[in-house]
Amino acid sequence: MEHFRVIFKPDGKQIAIHAGATLLEAAGQAGIILNSVCGGKGTCKKCVVYLEPDGKQVLACQYRIQSDLIVTIPPGSRYFEQKILEHGIDTHLNIQPTVHEKYRDKDRIFGLAVDIGTTTVVAKLINMTDGKCLATQAALNPQSRHGDDVISRIAYARTDAKLAELHRLIIDSINDLVAQLCKQASVNAEHIYEMCVVGNTTMNHLLLKLPVEQLGQAPYKAFSLDAHDVPAKKLHLQINSDGEVHTVENIAGFVGSDTTAVALATDIDSAEEMTLTVDIGTNGEIVLGTKDKLYAASCAAGPAFEGARITCGGRAVEGAIEAVVVDNDDIVLDVIGNSEPRSICGSGLIDAMAVMLDLGIIDASGRFTKPDKLPPAIAARIVEQDEQLYFYLNRAANVSERVISERSVFLTQRDVREVQLAKAAIRAGIKILQRKLSIADNDIQHILLAGAFGNYIRPQSAMRIGLLPDVQIERIRFVGNAACSGAQMILLSRYCRDKAHELARKIEYIEIAHEKEFTTVFADSMLF
Repeated sequence: MEHFRVIFKPDGKQIAIHAGATLLEAAGQAGIILNSVCGGKGTCKKCVVYLEPDGKQVLACQYRIQSDLIVTIPPGSRYFEQKILEHGIDTHLNIQPTVHEKYRDKDRIFGLAVDIGTTTVVAKLINMTDGKCLATQAALNPQSRHGDDVISRIAYARTDAKLAELHRLIIDSINDLVAQLCKQASVNAEHIYEMCVVGNTTMNHLLLKLPVEQLGQAPYKAFSLDAHDVPAKKLHLQINSDGEVHTVENIAGFVGSDTTAVALATDIDSAEEMTLTVDIGTNGEIVLGTKDKLYAASCAAGPAFEGARITCGGRAVEGAIEAVVVDNDDIVLDVIGNSEPRSICGSGLIDAMAVMLDLGIIDASGRFTKPDKLPPAIAARIVEQDEQLYFYLNRAANVSERVISERSVFLTQRDVREVQLAKAAIRAGIKILQRKLSIADNDIQHILLAGAFGNYIRPQSAMRIGLLPDVQIERIRFVGNAACSGAQMILLSRYCRDKAHELARKIEYIEIAHEKEFTTVFADSMLF
């Protein structure tokens, strides 16, 4: 199967993707969120893009790639750009008024929207006059060196000195991102007057240097669920010396302001039909319900989907396998940067598990098998060494000798178990919220996949491995980093800031580990 290069304008992003993929899938791999409210059926006609050089108009969800392409995406086809303008500026004309009142004599006023994830920190530089995002940067959360999940960091922060260290690490990371953003957009940091920050409750507390020990023991209560407005200089953040930092309301001990921001950005509290938002990450946060009733839960998925604890796993960087598809009698890989595979990231991992299930390489329990009737090319990818089976994803030089090579990217039985644990945590959380509302899978009309990682997942693969409820594929949509987009909306609009406050109090938190059926539901969710 051939691969083709697609360049997206005006973003300047370029990806390589297998023949037959849609432009909607290609945009997703490039991290671009298109407006596709119909779920890719081609009926809403909101994902219009233009093909160069003749300017031909096509629907991204319907156009299949058969050659190299240059594609221009108009603003109206971008999901959150439209949402932010609707909620933040055009409708309410209320860009954060304190900024303009205090600095009305300034020509250039900028702000920052920041999403502090357990694994990744994302920051967006915003023009506070017109609401436009000028630049986006992301970095690995440096706190990861002290644990790849929140429980590890809570345990590490038991002394004031270690709490201060984790605080300093995240401040330094944000300051590094500020410097990169300012360089990218040719903006002076002194012109940044406000910052809006979201994150899970632990990340929120570490930023503000609040106690976290109580988050690690029952009943897992937050020191503070409130929004905070803090002078930037008090936190040693390198923006204007009189600038302010606004942290958004948390919902509960393990559902933080990032979930509040996702709920705001997706407008879930206006939903007439049953809607599920899933932010898949180290801590998977889910919200389920309608405008009448909303439940939220946090699922300790662990870092497998971020590439950690996977033998050949890694982040979504050049050389990482991001998609795996079956092509006739073999498999085909999409690799970031169209280079030789060096690792596999979360989206590729989910694809690979789905492919292995379809081919019978693993069974419903996750156990490796030795299927008899595999095409020769695929059979050659299964290697036994030291009484353990390996499944090759790339073709190393000595694959014919059926020996593991240092240049191989492969999956082991332990890797499969790590994926099972991660997906079972999220699926069990969803099932328990479904039980609270007495609904079946088919009652869920909309599934919104949030988070930077969620945008790259192939819905078919996610359902095949049992990560998501079994619904019609068109009900699943990507909404990208909705947490950061929600932070941008709160940064710009007093209306959105007030609505975030209401949402944090409206959404009912469920501590799923305390639910009596959790153990049984989790065990059932381990199965593929």
